[in-house]
Amino acid sequence: MMITNLALALFAAAAVAVLAAVAIRDQRKLTGQRRSLLDHAAGILDNSRIRLARDGFPMLDGDLSDGRRLRIELIADTLVCRRLPQLWLKLTLTEHSLQNRPSIGALARPTGAEFYSLVHDLPEWVPPPQTDTSLLMRSDGTATAAEIERSGSIFSALLRNPAVKEAVVTARGVRLIRQVAEGDRGAHLLLRQVRFPVEAIPLDLLRTAIAEVQLLSEALVDTDRKIPEPMEAGE
Repeated sequence: MMITNLALALFAAAAVAVLAAVAIRDQRKLTGQRRSLLDHAAGILDNSRIRLARDGFPMLDGDLSDGRRLRIELIADTLVCRRLPQLWLKLTLTEHSLQNRPSIGALARPTGAEFYSLVHDLPEWVPPPQTDTSLLMRSDGTATAAEIERSGSIFSALLRNPAVKEAVVTARGVRLIRQVAEGDRGAHLLLRQVRFPVEAIPLDLLRTAIAEVQLLSEALVDTDRKIPEPMEAGE
């Protein structure tokens, strides 16, 4: 009996060791995959530089052809309710100088758990346009009725695409958040691991997102009124 118990204990210990080794190997592989997600995208921006965020996901900084600075980040969202983890693409475009426009933005399908959202930081609720998508629209309180109507049309057109999560315009720049991928179901349900089935962010997705950011940057640029010191669009 003692021999049987000892054999079972040794077997259990060996099994735990094997599982631990596999987990460490998989984690190292996952970390390596995360680091390289934006490597091939550096060429789409001038003076580009890639560095790693604290969570191991890369951030790409570079210049558009007109010299404006663009930051591309990846956000792993594990706080989604009744859904798989989400991998978001966040683009922040910084203008050359302050633009004469309010801070205003829209968030699609809000849950209140969007820790990455800039819209939640804006102080004043704004009635959103009538769309099939649930929208939360907020501003800094300086937007005129005409600006709200015009920006609402732009936001509703962008957020009609279910992959687009948030769009924000400020005097300093603009922000756009887009879905990249959902987490692997098996890894999430069985192992509670966050794995995204993507080896590189598609260049077509990046180019589309950059075009949308540039569209946002053209919004409300011809307003004829003064606004107070704006909120930050970026860091």
